[in-house]
Amino acid sequence: MRGLMQSWPLTVPSVIDHAARWHGEREMVTRTVEGAIHRTNYAELHERARKLAQALRRLGVGKGQVVGTLAWNTHRHFEAWYAIMGAGGVCHTLNPRLFAEQLVYIINHAEDRIILLDTSFVAILESIQTQLPNVAAYVLLTDRAHMPDTTLSNTLCYEELIAAEDGNCDWTPVDEDDACGLCYTSGTTGNPKGVVYSHRSNVIHGLAVNCADGIGARSVDNVLPIVPMFHANAWGLVFAGPMAGCKLVMPGARLDGENVCELLTGERVSVTAAVPTVWMMLLQYLEKTGATLPHLKRVIIGGSAVPRVMLEKFERDYGVEVVHAWGMTELSPVGTLASFKSGMENLSFDERMDIKVKQGRPIYSVEMKVTDDAGVDLPHDGKAFGHLLVRGPAIAGAYLKGEGGQILDEEGWFDTGDVATIDELGFMQITDRAKDVIKSGGEWISSIEIENLAVGHPQVQEAAVIGVAHPKWDERPLLIVVLAPGTTPTREEILAYLEGKIAKWWMPDDVAFVAEIPHTATGKIQKLTLRKQFETYKLPTA
Repeated sequence: MRGLMQSWPLTVPSVIDHAARWHGEREMVTRTVEGAIHRTNYAELHERARKLAQALRRLGVGKGQVVGTLAWNTHRHFEAWYAIMGAGGVCHTLNPRLFAEQLVYIINHAEDRIILLDTSFVAILESIQTQLPNVAAYVLLTDRAHMPDTTLSNTLCYEELIAAEDGNCDWTPVDEDDACGLCYTSGTTGNPKGVVYSHRSNVIHGLAVNCADGIGARSVDNVLPIVPMFHANAWGLVFAGPMAGCKLVMPGARLDGENVCELLTGERVSVTAAVPTVWMMLLQYLEKTGATLPHLKRVIIGGSAVPRVMLEKFERDYGVEVVHAWGMTELSPVGTLASFKSGMENLSFDERMDIKVKQGRPIYSVEMKVTDDAGVDLPHDGKAFGHLLVRGPAIAGAYLKGEGGQILDEEGWFDTGDVATIDELGFMQITDRAKDVIKSGGEWISSIEIENLAVGHPQVQEAAVIGVAHPKWDERPLLIVVLAPGTTPTREEILAYLEGKIAKWWMPDDVAFVAEIPHTATGKIQKLTLRKQFETYKLPTA
């Protein structure tokens, strides 16, 4: 017997339709690229997205056509997402932090025909446009008064495109399994690879990530998505927000502590999400000025492991609940969120922090396990760590154009490239990337755990740990440190701080002080670059 329910396709345009119909009055507030604060609502956003969809059709965008966006989190970028997907196209988010040669590669590989961009990124595309033969038009996300002089060919004004349409149109009919989004991996080894999201996967991920133990945004919440729309699908917030009917506050280009604090306070933000570097700037601003966070209830932190000291400051000093998250571009991107289970509310503060430093439990729709090198499943005891594998309806099954070959095993599991543990209650903790784990005397040492402890030292601004060749142990950990301005701790003082916090055999064999640590375009530490930089380094124990 088959079910007798209606066949209602899970498509992205249904999300903005719902928001406009039932939450049409709810605001979206944007700090625009031009500088002013702009206010609109879901009803107006819906109408403008339909007009843009009409305009894109006139420019030749049809089913499966890839349209690039190079923009900050703004109301116009939001409209562009829904318009592109509503026109049957594929929204390809371009990361402005990538190197020029990487941008050229992914724009050509994806076959972008049109690119919508903020005026702040005009110079980037001017410098590479001769290498982009397939791009037929550039749409600048601004009005006529702010259109810049540019050498870009065939430039169009966004506001004029919208003004020329009436919005009296239907969304392009699509199948829920049709492509609608495209985001490339950061390409730390080899060329970036394209992850193609479907309408169905985006809707399922948006619903799953916003469950009560996840981001948990409601219609009464004011949500500030600082995580960029050009990175990893904006953690699903561009879909989850309208689904819930919450107010969205878009930060634009200004992500420093002062401007973020102003939005958090002035717009009474209750939920926000970003990577640790953003919160580091905010906490420094709060400590410097004495400002508080009177309205903020929950902050979602992901992108890289959250230092314990950051968790403690938010929760102890400002009364803000921190939810540690983990994911990947290939996971749409959220895989886990570290919300408590029943009984944990009575734990001591330190015990709660012990749990929150873990990346958390899988959201519904994500299956997860850890295996050893032979592919044997490891126990969920919080101790056995191995290769982290996942599968689910919003997880990549292949890369665009078959790049990377077969990426799933015979049972459909995707190897994340992370090394992790899973404890008895289902909390997963990343111990390293498989390529970064330090193998010393046949045992594995977690570079991430040492890094997170090291940045707890009051005079350490940033830390990285890599394995350095050792004649006896194969590899031993080297701690690389960027000091806080005006401080001069010694190697011995840094190592003494770590004593008793990790196993003795995990203790770094040396400390190297550097002016800066290299990062990828998505803010992750470039361990490969560090290993090349220190490949001839001789440890004092060698």
